[in-house]
Amino acid sequence: MSRFVDTMVATAASANDRGMTTGEPTAPTRRTWADVHEKARRMAGALVAGGVARGDSVAVLAGDPASIAPAVQAVWLSGGSITMLHQPTPRTDLAEWAADTLRVLAMIGAELVLLGNPFDALSAVLDENGVSYRKLDELDGDPLPAPVEVDESATALLQLTSGSTADPKAVRITHGNLWSNAKAMEEAAKLDPETDRMVSWLPLFHDMGMVGFLTVPMLFGIDLVKVTPVDFLARPTLWPDLISRYQGTITAAPNFAYAIAARRMGGVEDGTWDLSRLRIALNGAEPIDPTAVKAFTDAGARFGMPAECVLCAYGMAETTLGVAFAPVFTGMAVDHVDPDELEAGRRAVPVEPGPGARSFPLLGPPLPGLEIQVVDESGAVRGEREVGQLRVRGEAVTPGYLTVDGPRDTQDADGWLDTGDEGYVVDGQVVVCGRRKDVIIMGGRNIYPTDIERAATSVEGVRAGNAVAVRLDAGSRRERFAVVVESKLAGEDDAVKELTKQISARVVDAVGLRPFTVVVLKPGSLPKTPSGKLRRSAATALVPA
Repeated sequence: MSRFVDTMVATAASANDRGMTTGEPTAPTRRTWADVHEKARRMAGALVAGGVARGDSVAVLAGDPASIAPAVQAVWLSGGSITMLHQPTPRTDLAEWAADTLRVLAMIGAELVLLGNPFDALSAVLDENGVSYRKLDELDGDPLPAPVEVDESATALLQLTSGSTADPKAVRITHGNLWSNAKAMEEAAKLDPETDRMVSWLPLFHDMGMVGFLTVPMLFGIDLVKVTPVDFLARPTLWPDLISRYQGTITAAPNFAYAIAARRMGGVEDGTWDLSRLRIALNGAEPIDPTAVKAFTDAGARFGMPAECVLCAYGMAETTLGVAFAPVFTGMAVDHVDPDELEAGRRAVPVEPGPGARSFPLLGPPLPGLEIQVVDESGAVRGEREVGQLRVRGEAVTPGYLTVDGPRDTQDADGWLDTGDEGYVVDGQVVVCGRRKDVIIMGGRNIYPTDIERAATSVEGVRAGNAVAVRLDAGSRRERFAVVVESKLAGEDDAVKELTKQISARVVDAVGLRPFTVVVLKPGSLPKTPSGKLRRSAATALVPA
């Protein structure tokens, strides 16, 4: 039997009045986890009656958390697996989206899509392409008497990765993976259903949103306030407003969102919010900028937010979600290292903080049940503060990917997964330097793009979180790099010329090297994954030859 499903069912019966609030800011609606479960049982009854069987793959295309929560639980009760499809945006070419979606559905073997608000209108696109679907608001039947039994090795979640939608890949998360990682995060974050309340706007097609801020609270019976990314982007101050009004204790977001929130909070009067109950503001899913984190904690201090609430984390879909969490309520700890030793010597030699130092947040020890190892290119284990390839092993690690070319294993003979990241370990805590494929090699030095990007975004006029450093002539003796940024100044020749000059100077100050070119684009131009991460490799095409 699945420990995950057993616990979810037991929680529904014992969570009392705890549940989820959706519909903010216009029409807040509260449902207990028991309410969600009862609706899920009826939906599961309809799914089974309609032919869904143990092991079937079911895709979901919906944006309303109130509809998604019972739907995903219904699929699990039916013995199936869930895939949250990437959602089209107003700028999406629907013909391309349909082609990409058909490719994904074929890859995961899904024959059914559960379609819900606000994407009901896409039913015509699905009809045109012969895709079977059922609308969530019409999915109702006799309650399923008991969950369909599955074992721990059964697939629970097929998490689409944040790569190109034209070349999709799904991480296969088993019931055992999901249970192991959820329990590890519960322990590391010291979750308490009696006192905690989670607040989130994260997308449910991303692992942090789906696992961390829907599955985990539903599994353990923790109060949840859930809005959508569209709500956050339309009014970023809605986020701290909800934390204040609902007395939220736990939230999470990628680094760029904290940078946006810090700026918007600066224009709000003292005393508007009470953020004093916040004990975890998890920062993960993309490189963490200590400057952005400090701006956020400084802005939050006016509303009683303790700086200690910041929790820097390392995670990936391949471990279900979490890999390492910094210790709870200790705030951000930063490791300052010598840049020359880091880039040429592959060692993280500590130095005093200063303009020339490289600064990396400490991401905490591995979660319970996981091991992390640093190795060189030959696979030899590296020591303390020696930089190398990060790999991870444990019960939460996926057994494999689904790709358009068929299944692919993720683990070596000893169970290790190559994360694709470079980093080191210090005092038992993980430090991530950057993605191995993005490292820029010049003059025997390994330059991490994040250092260049932070320098670029520190220039007034560059949009926060919208700068990429890309490799040019990668792997050649004349490897170079370019910086591509977004700015509202794009198109104003004199302003762009001055902005380019400032970016180059700031980058030289940061890494001692001058970019081959700086490209300034209008907002919305940089290529991003469906979950909002910048795509460095795709940005290379934006650099003039």
